Amino acid sequence: MTGPIQRLRTEEGFGLVELMISLVVLNVGILAVVAAFNGGSLALLRSSETATASMLADKQMELYRAILYSAISLNTTAVDGTYTGDVAYPGTRVTGACTAPVAAACIPTQTVNSTSTPPSPDGRSYRIDTFIITQTPTNGRALKRVTVVVRRSSPLKTLARVTSNFDQSTG
Repeated sequence: MTGPIQRLRTEEGFGLVELMISLVVLNVGILAVVAAFNGGSLALLRSSETATASMLADKQMELYRAILYSAISLNTTAVDGTYTGDVAYPGTRVTGACTAPVAAACIPTQTVNSTSTPPSPDGRSYRIDTFIITQTPTNGRALKRVTVVVRRSSPLKTLARVTSNFDQSTG
């Protein structure tokens, strides 16, 4: 029979304790790796959304680069509070009978999603707002400033904003 002091000095059961500690440490490491993957996938989702929005903004701006200066205008369709609440919305806009060869260049607000024509490249829904104002710099000639803002449709969040000046020398 062994006494209480002898039982305390034996190393029986320490293998089980060491195993439990190593499992806890391993668990913490695995959870950290899983959290890193989750963070990475969210970052990829955001960058994909931003890249698509930038592409849509550039595509809309290219419509204006392809037409004559005199054709750069928007239809006088009704717009909502999101459109009028943007910093690019001026008191006076360039509106009128739009003569652009491509109808998308005349529409102030468009929605692009998986069912629209052309469809959204990634299947998500985006809102494209276009603003056109006239400015005359000091000692200069009149310019038309076109601003294209692409937002996520739901919830509304600005993803891309592109601005370009057009002058009468472009045609």
